[in-house]
Amino acid sequence: MLTKKVCLLGSYSVGKTSLVARFVQSVFSEKYLTTVGVKIDKKVLAPPGGGPEMTLMLWDLAGEDEFQKMQMSYLRGAAGFLYVADGTRPASLDKVRDLHQRVTAQFGPLPHVLALNKADLEDEWQIEDSAEARLAADGWRVRRTSAKLASGVEETFGDLAGLLVQNG
Repeated sequence: MLTKKVCLLGSYSVGKTSLVARFVQSVFSEKYLTTVGVKIDKKVLAPPGGGPEMTLMLWDLAGEDEFQKMQMSYLRGAAGFLYVADGTRPASLDKVRDLHQRVTAQFGPLPHVLALNKADLEDEWQIEDSAEARLAADGWRVRRTSAKLASGVEETFGDLAGLLVQNG
């Protein structure tokens, strides 16, 4: 069985921990818990479109606002990245773009997917469809997710698993 390390990256409070909890344990909590350093979970899944079962080792890293050089060491050995932005905070998407540039400069191009989280907050959504379209045109896989409602979560991790299989 394949084992792949995946790092979740994004600003504080975008929902990285909630996405992992929903994906791994099928739970959601309104209670906000700040991730300190890194929290590691795992889940076995069959990638969509076939391929061998794989274990995803999910490294949920503290929000980018606390990102230190020492945390770059957490990224070593990663097979791919799940970037997470909050659809109600456009600045969190800017942070994802910055993180992606830094990670790519350090580790080269690796499979990645962007989760635009908090899609359940439709009335507060601030990321323009055109921004999503530009990212897609640049080769990004982009999904709207809601950890609260469990929408798009399985598909997002499935997309990343599929890219990991393609990448070897």
